[in-house]
Amino acid sequence: MSNKRRYTKKYCKYCEAKIKMIDYKDLSLLKHTLSERYKIMPRRLTGNCKKHQEMVEKAIKRARQAAFIPYIVDRKRVIDNPFKALEE
Repeated sequence: MSNKRRYTKKYCKYCEAKIKMIDYKDLSLLKHTLSERYKIMPRRLTGNCKKHQEMVEKAIKRARQAAFIPYIVDRKRVIDNPFKALEE
């Protein structure tokens, strides 16, 4: 018999923090669900529940439309920390 690896269960950080609404202007919440190329990470990687993942998707799409988050990142000019300019 092959030994199966046991992974720890991922929990939704929004449920743990009891967040009811995810705002598109709050980039500190959204940056954990974006990859380094600004792609939306799936639930299986982030551990979000379905309800909060849908809220995150809507918020990211709204933030892209409001130009808080870029749609695409050039492969040749990948930025280390894209939110650094917003924090200053």
